[in-house]
Amino acid sequence: MFKILAINLGSTSTKMAYYEDDICINRVTEEHPTEDIVKFPDIMDQHQYRKEIVEEFLEKNKIDKSSLDSIVSRGGHTKPLEGGVYRVNNEMLLQQASGMYGRHACDLGSKIAYEMCKDTKAIPLVVDTPVTDEFEPVARLSGHPLMTRHSRFHALSHKATAKRYARENGISYNEINLIVAHLGGGISVAAHKNGRMIDGDNALDGDGTFSTNRTGALPVGELVKICYSGEYTYDEVKRMLNGEGGLVAYLGTSDVRTVEKMAETDEKAALCLEAMIYQVCKEIGAMSTVLCGDVKAILLTGGIANSKYVVQRIKDRCAFIAPIVVFPGENEMESLARGALEALRGEETIRELTADCI
Repeated sequence: MFKILAINLGSTSTKMAYYEDDICINRVTEEHPTEDIVKFPDIMDQHQYRKEIVEEFLEKNKIDKSSLDSIVSRGGHTKPLEGGVYRVNNEMLLQQASGMYGRHACDLGSKIAYEMCKDTKAIPLVVDTPVTDEFEPVARLSGHPLMTRHSRFHALSHKATAKRYARENGISYNEINLIVAHLGGGISVAAHKNGRMIDGDNALDGDGTFSTNRTGALPVGELVKICYSGEYTYDEVKRMLNGEGGLVAYLGTSDVRTVEKMAETDEKAALCLEAMIYQVCKEIGAMSTVLCGDVKAILLTGGIANSKYVVQRIKDRCAFIAPIVVFPGENEMESLARGALEALRGEETIRELTADCI
């Protein structure tokens, strides 16, 4: 029997689950209030705050760290990688710490896994990292050769949800076309063609729809003016894009449940919520053209997919494209544990990130 700790650090939550083989023994999600998160100037400054939460989970559930066979994380931002299972190594940590490839709380997850596995038998692993890159060449061109479109979004959630849909319907993920929308602290929409994510939003750096705390795509001219206004530093603008954008910027909260309640009596809140949903639907429509209209289903996942109101509004606009199937919450923890288990059993190759990975 293999003992596995899975951790998944999101922008506003830390999810932890302890597995024995493929059986989940303990699982918890710690939500982080906006007022706690904004205390940290940079995401990487949350390291000790997040690590203590993971250690408290082990202590509370009487899980001996030395008994673990693996600590597996969602992974972070490095050079583009093929999908699969990777061992966390120094090169991975260096690339993540540089911030060259993006910045997100998930970068802390692999660092925490690496540190907690020191002096134990446990192997620190990541599965289907956010930089999983399966884009087709045409999807990479942005409009200027100095700026390339990158595959940086919720790859683990997308893959897990798509494979679950295929498994539950007795069909092969590699033989169908799907549109998957991850609706969480960040929102990303991607086109899945025959088992590959051929196009999608760069949900980290400013692409696609705005979300609870990210701006998504912005009017480029207006953004340039802000950058050269002299009123904001580089770091302040980056935080506008990721962490202090979206619903937080408009309404001061990243909790969609709170916004839904506000929207009952507040016209501004109602407009902002509707605008976010509207942009999600625009992205779904765009991805349907990527797949030439050949879409088996539209899959909605992530925490916001628990909202009946949001789901219904998306159905109102997008049901004509393909059937809409909802997987509320996320399947990421199961996917992390399954990936680690297959690697420990030798059914999946454990890969190593090197400096020349492309």
